[in-house]
Amino acid sequence: MSHTLGIRQVQKQKTRQALLDAALGLLEEQSLSSLGLREVTRAVGVAPTAFYRHFRSTADLGVALVEEALGSLHPMIRQTVSPADSDQRIARAVQLIAHHVETYPAHVRFLARERHGGVQPVREAIREQLARFAEEVKAELAEDPESGGWNDDDLLMLAHLYVDQMLVTASLFLEAQEAPAEERERVTRLATRQMRLISVGRRHWLG
Repeated sequence: MSHTLGIRQVQKQKTRQALLDAALGLLEEQSLSSLGLREVTRAVGVAPTAFYRHFRSTADLGVALVEEALGSLHPMIRQTVSPADSDQRIARAVQLIAHHVETYPAHVRFLARERHGGVQPVREAIREQLARFAEEVKAELAEDPESGGWNDDDLLMLAHLYVDQMLVTASLFLEAQEAPAEERERVTRLATRQMRLISVGRRHWLG
């Protein structure tokens, strides 16, 4: 009996992931607010009623996509701001973001569109994840000797600046994904300069 239950659980998980993958593919060309569950189930080859065994609504599916897209990024975000020389940190951050966009373009495109989209639970899920990122970045920044004398509010403000800039950088790399190598190099230089500007401002904030 337990073996049968295990097989069913694996199959259920496979169907759930197939629904997520199909939705992500369909969202390449449209927003979540216009996505119908029948489109998703048709792409997977299951009955529409099967959708409700995994998600309450397309909004619920969208929240799951947010968790899939951002949940695994927490270690990377912390790594980009771990105590190190500023130029090293910036170069590492830009490189990691570029690699992530190259590896997961559909996820990045989904987040960029839905962050200010028409589905409130998804907007809130993205906002909550970004707030978690900011808290984690703040904790890393607090360990940096450069943060001596900073209060919690200012550290959190700085953390939000870094997180927002990472999103801007991801969008820039996404737009340049199909562009010539020279354009991608230009985006890398621009992203590096923008990050460096935040770093310079940080050094002079308490001056």
